Amino acid sequence: MEKTQIIHYQETTFAQLSDADRQLMQAAIDATASAYAPYSHFHVGAALRLSDGTIVPGSNQENIAYPSGLCAERTALFAAGAHHPDKKAVALAIVGRNPQGALVPASPCGACRQVMAEQENRQQSKLRVLCYHSEDKISIFDGVESLLPFSFTM
Repeated sequence: MEKTQIIHYQETTFAQLSDADRQLMQAAIDATASAYAPYSHFHVGAALRLSDGTIVPGSNQENIAYPSGLCAERTALFAAGAHHPDKKAVALAIVGRNPQGALVPASPCGACRQVMAEQENRQQSKLRVLCYHSEDKISIFDGVESLLPFSFTM
């Protein structure tokens, strides 16, 4: 039996984002500067907004002993868990920067998507995800289910 999976998300522009979402996306853009990516040369920035308004930045951190590095999304989520364990994660913005320094599309890898699903399960609330594609296109997902439709729990 064939079935169809529908992905629900919104598209908007950087200028049309709310002030709070624009601030979050800008924090993700700024976080690309702290990425350590000597192997891929692909700098990823993430910014996580917590329930009290705190923004926790994250950036990818590579290591010559692949896969010992860590993605920007998990860096931000794990830092928030370590430093703000009593706060819920509300929204996560993600952006990439290519070797020439231009902003480019980025979306979470499979491991990051599963960590995001675990975060939602742990806090019993959804995590909005904003993915930068260009100034004219930002995708907004109202929860991880659209990014990882068959996540698992135990």
